[in-house]
Amino acid sequence: MIKVLKSGLLSSIQDLGRFSYREFGVPFSGAMDSFSFEMANALLGNTKDDAALEMTMIGAKLQFLVSTQLVITGADMSPTINGRKVFNNQVTTVAEGDILSFGSLKNGLRTYLGVKGGIKTDVVLGSRSFYDGITKINAIREGDMLRIEASIINNHSKQGYSKLKPHDFSLNLIEAFKGPEYDLLSSEQKEKLKIGEFEISNLYDRMAYQLTPNLENDLPSILTGPVLSGTVQLTPSGRLIVLMRDCQTTGGYPRVLQLTERAINLLSQKKERDKVSFVLRKD
Repeated sequence: MIKVLKSGLLSSIQDLGRFSYREFGVPFSGAMDSFSFEMANALLGNTKDDAALEMTMIGAKLQFLVSTQLVITGADMSPTINGRKVFNNQVTTVAEGDILSFGSLKNGLRTYLGVKGGIKTDVVLGSRSFYDGITKINAIREGDMLRIEASIINNHSKQGYSKLKPHDFSLNLIEAFKGPEYDLLSSEQKEKLKIGEFEISNLYDRMAYQLTPNLENDLPSILTGPVLSGTVQLTPSGRLIVLMRDCQTTGGYPRVLQLTERAINLLSQKKERDKVSFVLRKD
């Protein structure tokens, strides 16, 4: 078990997401930065969908009540074990009673804590991912007990993964394909999307990121249609909204772009005032 001494900010259990239920209005959810999430599992020798803890901006403080191995990936939140510095992207052994803490955020936004065998929270509709209204809670709380299995020391878990490299959170080029309503845009609007620089507003979370500045927009609303993580909507006010992992399943705003999976992962590590630019892919 892991005892939550401090919960951090919006810390939640996530796996790769909840599939086959979108027709009922259930979002995919899942790790915002799926690459960092999968990297933790790969380094531990877990299955790629074993659940991990996702922490946003402020990390949790956790006491391990059993011995195990862990990997921390994603944003660097200055992790320590019993006050001793540990490093991202490497397998670390913890003993019964050890306390994992996080400090200042050095880069990125979201950190992932993977443990050997994964975190064993309840499976709801085929996933352990927290989502308000689907799972009982949407974030861990102080005093919670997170079930994990004790693990013996295994130094072979790192073999075969030496070529895995974390992505560079400082990059600001966001790859995207044309969305279904892209061709409704004027030449001027298309040009601004291609060469413009946009800033993350103060409105960003697991559901969506809103960007500034606005585009001039006189497009009519569309009939409600399907949307996905990474769909870029253009609102009547001209605001660009990038839907993220917890987004709704349908929407009525023009879908002007669709981010690649790599771009969603990169954007999920951005925060207020960070700047991004779109790169339009042809294939």
